[in-house]
Amino acid sequence: MIESFNFDVIGTIDSPYKEKFAIPRQPGIVSAAHGQLRLIGTANNAELVRGLEQFSHIWLLFIFHGTQAQGWKPLVRPPRLGGNKKLGVLATRSTFRPNPIGMSVVKLDRVEQQNLEHNKSQVILHISGLDLLDGTPIIDIKPYVPYADIIAGADGGYAQEQPIESLSVEYSQAAELAILNESIIHPQLKTFITQVLSQDPRPAYKQKSTDDKVYGVSLYDFNIKFKVTDFSTIQVLSVLKNNAL
Repeated sequence: MIESFNFDVIGTIDSPYKEKFAIPRQPGIVSAAHGQLRLIGTANNAELVRGLEQFSHIWLLFIFHGTQAQGWKPLVRPPRLGGNKKLGVLATRSTFRPNPIGMSVVKLDRVEQQNLEHNKSQVILHISGLDLLDGTPIIDIKPYVPYADIIAGADGGYAQEQPIESLSVEYSQAAELAILNESIIHPQLKTFITQVLSQDPRPAYKQKSTDDKVYGVSLYDFNIKFKVTDFSTIQVLSVLKNNAL
């Protein structure tokens, strides 16, 4: 019996999520999240993705490189259950797994072949709706096939329905001005921040509660400071370039 395999990384992700905090817990929740998948090594070949542009969505198989070093446990506390109940790790989508492999379905916006110097080129997949940390290693790409990947009547257990509760997001005058100043380069910045924060990225045990803590999250090259003002509202206090801190 073969007990282990070695996989080559075929691409890496350029993502607006620069840290694990505030990454949505499932793909597609934050539609305004745009990123790029750059093929590398021998996989950086346009022939590998010939015909892929026919598909609106793709599956990405990747490595949880941000949590891999922390190992895994047989029981975890799913955020969906408030972080209070333990389930077997294989009954969840926890990042702390026996093998740190994840999968996400993302929207494929376009395929680009970028010409570089010395007759070299770079294949880039432009994607959106991603839930991946910047620098995530990709080990496989598969087209999303609706007739096979959508199973009518499937039972989703404790996660049958998408959570619909979300917080309203308000902006200070300073934050509004900062976003306006970035509107040419980042026209969807406010929508993106709103979609991320409305999911309440705080730890599960703090959700549906208020606290006085000011939180910070790195999105693109910005540091966003926010706090929860009541049970239904998040206030964005500032939006600053990381190099301005």
